[in-house]
Amino acid sequence: MPVGVRFLSPTEVLLATLVLKLAIVATLATMLVRFRQFRGILLTEQRAWPERLIFAFSLGIPLVGGVTARLLLDYDAADFSLSGPFLAGLIAGPYAGAIVGAMLGTPSLLAGEVAAMPFAVGCGFAGGGLREVCPKAAIWHLSPLFFSDLHRHAWQLVSRFKFDWLLILASAPIGLEFIRLFLGFRFGPSVIYFMEPDNLGLGSLVLLSTILSVAIPIKIWNTARIEHRLQEQEKLLMTARVEALTNQINPHFLFNTLTSISSLIRSQPDTARILIAKLSALLRRLLRSQEQFVTLRDELASIDEYLDIESIRFGPTLVIKKDICSDSLGLVMPNMVLQPLVENSIKHGIEKKIGGGQILIRSRRLNDRTVIEVIDNGTGMNDADIRRNNSNGIGLRNVDERLRVIYGENYHLQLESTPGKGTLARIEIPELAGPQGVSP
Repeated sequence: MPVGVRFLSPTEVLLATLVLKLAIVATLATMLVRFRQFRGILLTEQRAWPERLIFAFSLGIPLVGGVTARLLLDYDAADFSLSGPFLAGLIAGPYAGAIVGAMLGTPSLLAGEVAAMPFAVGCGFAGGGLREVCPKAAIWHLSPLFFSDLHRHAWQLVSRFKFDWLLILASAPIGLEFIRLFLGFRFGPSVIYFMEPDNLGLGSLVLLSTILSVAIPIKIWNTARIEHRLQEQEKLLMTARVEALTNQINPHFLFNTLTSISSLIRSQPDTARILIAKLSALLRRLLRSQEQFVTLRDELASIDEYLDIESIRFGPTLVIKKDICSDSLGLVMPNMVLQPLVENSIKHGIEKKIGGGQILIRSRRLNDRTVIEVIDNGTGMNDADIRRNNSNGIGLRNVDERLRVIYGENYHLQLESTPGKGTLARIEIPELAGPQGVSP
């Protein structure tokens, strides 16, 4: 034997096995929760039979591989024939626990460990039985940090005679491990697999590893459940904000248009009637469409209807031009986001200019985003007017806030204006399948 090389003692082997066991169970729990379907099963307490079977086989198949590795390679750290079925029963019910127990017990039974199958199935039923009688919230409160409050739970049970479900849930795996140790010492490792501690201290560590093998996956899965619910709540909140902002812009648009019509009722009643008919058609289309997000093609169609109304007001003095990149027409964007920009160009640019003016709407693709610009050759604004318009104008402020809420702070309304020459309003929309956080 080379100098300086020594083998681990049985005690060191047992300690290393226990540490590896906890690392393996944490890794497996983390890997499983990354699958969307498995994570979805954890989110509800009432599960249909197909979901229970999916959970049982998702957990059972890798655990069967661990039992097989223990039988063929003497890799004891991968054997979870007690905690695996108990955990499955605790999360998905007694029958799911029994299925996992039967799966884990089969390789051991084939290897001659005759007590392995009934013991593993019994662990599954034990976990499932506890699930049936205890509050479901108590299960998810079981964590590796439970031991820091163990004295408090024990005192509450003794002093107040109050049923402490966390204490019961933590005691159950320990009781099952005592049964396995008894069977192992009584009938030998050829009948049932167990870890053989040499002293009371090692025996305590074996019991501790058993309960941690249950508590660690529950902690990891519960963290994933909480994160998912927070994401859902954030998504609902964002959707509510977008809906509120969208509902705000419609009355604003209607008010401005009706103001324009009222100015023509006495001087040009026929024109006012035409405008009312155009407005009715536009509102009917908006009422039919409840979508928060539309394609750029649909948004431009809506702008055309609005510009039809304004063109009747201004006549030939208002010139509309478009330079739209054909590749950008399918872009998904917030509904009614261009109309306030066009309206601002008319109201604060063209309307104040003697002799009318021109508005250009153009789009172009730039890397992973589409840039949309509304440019007018109106009277323009200085920096103070731009700040005042942004802070006081409902339409522009609405567009800016919606872009920030949906896409983040990097996406917002940009205004560039030169007094006497005109104004440019620019927005950028990321080319995604749908806006982040809100489903189109």
